[in-house]
Amino acid sequence: MDFSFKDLFQHKHVHTVGIDISSTSVKLLELSQHGSSYRVEAYGVAALPQEAVVENDIKDIEAVGEAIKLVVGRSRTQCKFAATAVPSSSVITKIIQMDASLDDHDMETQVSLEAGRYIPYPLEEVSLDFEILGYNEKDESKVDVLIAASRSENVDVRIDAVAEGELTTKIIDVESYALERTFPLIADQLPNKGIDKTIAVVDIGSTMTTITILHNLKTIYSREEVFGGKQLTEAIQRRYGLTFEEAGIAKKEGGLADDYIPEVLDPFREALVPLIRRSLQFFFSASRFNSVDHIIWAGGGAMIPGLHDLIKERLEVESSVANPFADMTLANKVDAAQLSADAPSLMVCCGLALRSFAHANY
Repeated sequence: MDFSFKDLFQHKHVHTVGIDISSTSVKLLELSQHGSSYRVEAYGVAALPQEAVVENDIKDIEAVGEAIKLVVGRSRTQCKFAATAVPSSSVITKIIQMDASLDDHDMETQVSLEAGRYIPYPLEEVSLDFEILGYNEKDESKVDVLIAASRSENVDVRIDAVAEGELTTKIIDVESYALERTFPLIADQLPNKGIDKTIAVVDIGSTMTTITILHNLKTIYSREEVFGGKQLTEAIQRRYGLTFEEAGIAKKEGGLADDYIPEVLDPFREALVPLIRRSLQFFFSASRFNSVDHIIWAGGGAMIPGLHDLIKERLEVESSVANPFADMTLANKVDAAQLSADAPSLMVCCGLALRSFAHANY
């Protein structure tokens, strides 16, 4: 069978920049480690043309590559290697139990045999990898093994886009795992540092809102909804006769007419409430939990004015905005104010940048 392992996880540690490719932008982040702390060495964001990426599917490799070149130049990074990620929705994962005595070669052979039972594609069309999570709690003669697989085209198109940006991809990750990797960095912002707590991370992107549920800082549930900041931009565009680009700038910088809040912003905020409530209800019905202790806001929509207070009132849950850089130092070339403003939308990018370090494997 012609398929490859270690396309979705990488065990050899190479210093890389995180490259997060979303529907509207390319984000870059480079970190260095000093003892137990981190330093932001470089970061930048470059906008993508409309339709270059549609619902996480790269349609225009050259346009994405040009944006990567632009963000590399803006950030002034000297690193030539990248870690990027495939969308969680394009990855099939399964935790299986394997004999703990198997060596690496035999483990690969067994995983390849097991994978065929769970993956609905020909294995020659799949990029496949596995990660040993540790001994099984119920049977220490077994280990829990995470299998992850994605259509090779999902992996290849990102490698090609990064190459167009004159970087070399060393690591292909999964967005949800990259997000989870940042959770210890925001633990101090959570009740009881997240220990024995159930936390909902609401990531409001341009076209997708992802609700991820954590317990003890580990992901236990995730759901995507087709709704995001693009809807607000389009509403501004229609209401005030602006271009899409002008509407996006107005959304960020303000200066719109007095009727903006009641006629445009309030309906958008109100639409998010049932979306979040529905996603939480799906989680409650599929788990032993019936409440969440805290909501963390992430993504480009995390700073929507008034949203936090509205959710607190309607769902009766406290919330805060994600900032994985709160305890990091910054290189002189990094704009502290801009990094702080962009922090909620850099969670995945931060998780990718952390792959440079030995402890941040999965």
